[in-house]
Amino acid sequence: MKAAVFRGVRQPLTIEDVQLSAPGPHEIVVRTAAAGVCHSDVHFYEGLYPTPTPVVLGHESAGIVEEVGSEVRYVKPGDHVITCLSVFCGHCDYCTTGRPHLCDREGTRREADEASRLSQNGEVVHQFADLSSYAEQLLVHEHAVVKVREDMPLDRAALIGCGVTTGVGAVMNTAKVPPGSTVVW
Repeated sequence: MKAAVFRGVRQPLTIEDVQLSAPGPHEIVVRTAAAGVCHSDVHFYEGLYPTPTPVVLGHESAGIVEEVGSEVRYVKPGDHVITCLSVFCGHCDYCTTGRPHLCDREGTRREADEASRLSQNGEVVHQFADLSSYAEQLLVHEHAVVKVREDMPLDRAALIGCGVTTGVGAVMNTAKVPPGSTVVW
């Protein structure tokens, strides 16, 4: 598949062929329909935050499920989904006490002795934010997506996973606007 690969600070991303592994039991393959460019991606490009390279950036996306692992029950091929930055395991203390955004992600990533989700000529290509949206396909844990209605335009849905949730978080956590309130901006 084609992916935009980041190889170094301030170096242009290059479109390259990257191999996607077969999905594990709790993983899914999503055909990318739309991917946003978030300012965080730019921070990594500019070197403000370190990341191992080569890496496929991107974390704000939407697409259609193409394949599911043997244990996946939440989505099926053909489902429309958005990607989610806060992939969660669903069984750690944080997840079971209503704080999945703090999840330790146990079991949502591949082990060191397993093949990486992305590779190129046998070498690891790193996955950004457990997603790597700047590619034709994503291989992610099933908890890294949220189903959306089929009539939701995927180019707009892609913004929900980061841009919209960041705005909602600012309203709820920074401005502390109580639920049900009316505000003027």
